[in-house]
Amino acid sequence: MKINKSEFVISAPSVDKCPDDNRPEYAFIGRSNVGKSSLINMLCNHKGLAKTSATPGKTLLINHFNINDEWYIVDLPGYGYARSKTTQRQLQIMNTGYILKRRQLVCLFVLIDIRHEQQKIDRQFVDWLGEHGVPFAIIFTKADKLSGGRARTNALAWMNKLKDSWETLPPYFITSAESKTGRDEVLDYIEKINESLDKE
Repeated sequence: MKINKSEFVISAPSVDKCPDDNRPEYAFIGRSNVGKSSLINMLCNHKGLAKTSATPGKTLLINHFNINDEWYIVDLPGYGYARSKTTQRQLQIMNTGYILKRRQLVCLFVLIDIRHEQQKIDRQFVDWLGEHGVPFAIIFTKADKLSGGRARTNALAWMNKLKDSWETLPPYFITSAESKTGRDEVLDYIEKINESLDKE
């Protein structure tokens, strides 16, 4: 897939303020500082499209980006970090509302830092998605931070841990915003879903 156009559209404080059209949406979510904005910029080949920050918890709204006038990338607030319990609760309500109510959502990409073992907060979130039948895929980020075959080893170990309660594992991708690893694979996956939607 070639991305010829990528532009910011709107920052919405709740699901009912999101764009009122039927374009498919691919949302990105993960723990704070997992490299979400960097990954979105890398996929679109558009530096500065999604605002990156060294400070965790910067994304506080539902951000829509128009891609090729055909579909949206949606940047959701991170989970697991907020400056206050009140903000954390508000973000949880916002994310839950979008994930469960937004009919245009066709795939949620859950971002995981490949350098770490499976964290409880990520596992709970993935299990919650499974319980609610939300279509999702896992994107492991920051593969460039590991040498040799460590990235693949870590990803496989993470996925294998799901087998204790998952019969069918979700798709997963290994990426790096720095080296553009995984870019083609993620975009091809999105393209296949879009093609299947067109056939319907």
